[in-house]
Amino acid sequence: MEIKKFKFEKLQVWNLAMDFGEKIHEISIRFPSKELYNLQSQINRAVDSIALNISEGATGNTNPEFRKFLTYSIRSIAEVVCCLFKAKRRNYISEEVFESLYSEAFILMNKTAALRNSLK
Repeated sequence: MEIKKFKFEKLQVWNLAMDFGEKIHEISIRFPSKELYNLQSQINRAVDSIALNISEGATGNTNPEFRKFLTYSIRSIAEVVCCLFKAKRRNYISEEVFESLYSEAFILMNKTAALRNSLK
């Protein structure tokens, strides 16, 4: 039996963010090499910060602090979406891939916002 030691591991939004991060990483490694230090790096840093902020906020002692970090996660989701628009415009991803990831980001954003709003 696996014992969860950190509060964030039990959070649905953290698990969704971790899965989303791996999907973004997989598509970004197919970007042209000229994007290695630009769009590829930016989208990966932004997507990683979603789960990182959730975990950091969940380990805090107060709900206001957790809310602040969930807000940072939501902002990072928006940043990833903007990067996805750029990747689509530059023809690095198809419309189908864009729509799938956009939808996943939208769901993640809404679930994260709902968690944030549930904290008093």
